[in-house]
Amino acid sequence: MSAAPTPPTATRDTSVNLPGRRSGRQAWLGIAGLAGIVAIWWLGIAVFTTPGSLAAQFSPATALSALPDLIRDEQLGLHVLASLRRIAVGLAWAIVLGVPLGFLIGRLRWLDKALTPSLQFLRMISPLSWMPIAVMSLGVGDPAVYFLLAFAALWPLVMSTAAGVTHIDRRWVQLGESLAATRWEMLWHVYVPGIAAHVLTGVRLAIGILWIVLVPAEMLGVNAGLGYLILDTRDRLAYSELTAVILVIGVLGFLLDWAARLIYRRFSGATQDD
Repeated sequence: MSAAPTPPTATRDTSVNLPGRRSGRQAWLGIAGLAGIVAIWWLGIAVFTTPGSLAAQFSPATALSALPDLIRDEQLGLHVLASLRRIAVGLAWAIVLGVPLGFLIGRLRWLDKALTPSLQFLRMISPLSWMPIAVMSLGVGDPAVYFLLAFAALWPLVMSTAAGVTHIDRRWVQLGESLAATRWEMLWHVYVPGIAAHVLTGVRLAIGILWIVLVPAEMLGVNAGLGYLILDTRDRLAYSELTAVILVIGVLGFLLDWAARLIYRRFSGATQDD
């Protein structure tokens, strides 16, 4: 009689923990890289400047020490809210104008051929080049800032939406047409899901461009915002506060991009590494 088969040895399955471990390792690598940049910044100031000099006021230590006073005395929160409001308005206008235009360009080949040269020409003009025209046409203040931000964010949304329309699986369209779907049903059940990931990609790119354009745009006669605060600290020769504001701009920009990536992964099914 043959011996009974030996039951397989239980092994510990560690594959479930691999995504979590990989994410944790990536987070630690990011923190280490950030710490390295700060260390290089601090070392450069310490080695190449003398104590009490003008350049020494741009060190990480002076910036961090000035941040609490900046928050308390300069009402930093109000400036941040003003900048975020302008970002939201500019992005909203870009979505309202850019997504329908990109959809039409992707759907109508003759419109694509007619508008693409003009749109490429306009896209290559820096949004900041329009600052004098915006001020002369709309005056100083929020309207000119909204125009510059919307103009800057328009192009990634148009191009991403048009690319999304052209990449929709034709079988979806043929299936909807074979079922006699109305235009509204085709739009809502075929085209919107088909271009959603591309539109979200355009939104993320637009947010990055908006945050870059925001600071110089807020130098057009507004009395609040991070760009205004940069000018104010410069005029008061408060260079440590100026450096602190630059740090705040970087942190907020990072958080905005992180939120955009999170929304993209949530609605497109992308992985953590994307």
